[in-house]
Amino acid sequence: MIQITIYKNKKHEYMGFDVDGHAGFDDSGHDIVCAAVSALVINTINSVERFTSDKTSSVSDEEKGRVEFRFLNSPSQDAELLLKSMILGVEEIENSREYDSYIDIIFKEV
Repeated sequence: MIQITIYKNKKHEYMGFDVDGHAGFDDSGHDIVCAAVSALVINTINSVERFTSDKTSSVSDEEKGRVEFRFLNSPSQDAELLLKSMILGVEEIENSREYDSYIDIIFKEV
């Protein structure tokens, strides 16, 4: 199962996220749930880096299916919108009957 933890501060700003694990929907290389989540996460990180001036930190371990992404300061409006778009995508996967048992999203205050 893929576990996604989204971090928000007391001002309800998104401060980052962790993605951990593999979906287990199918064999490696054929797992459409893992591929969908990976595409959303990687595109979000790349978009924040390319289209905003936000300072961030990211660490990944492809073998373990682990990504840690943090904003070092409060995110810009553009960065916040990009993160909301990723969250919408992964929530749609989590809310589908076919894939809901392969992904879990948790929101935590930091």
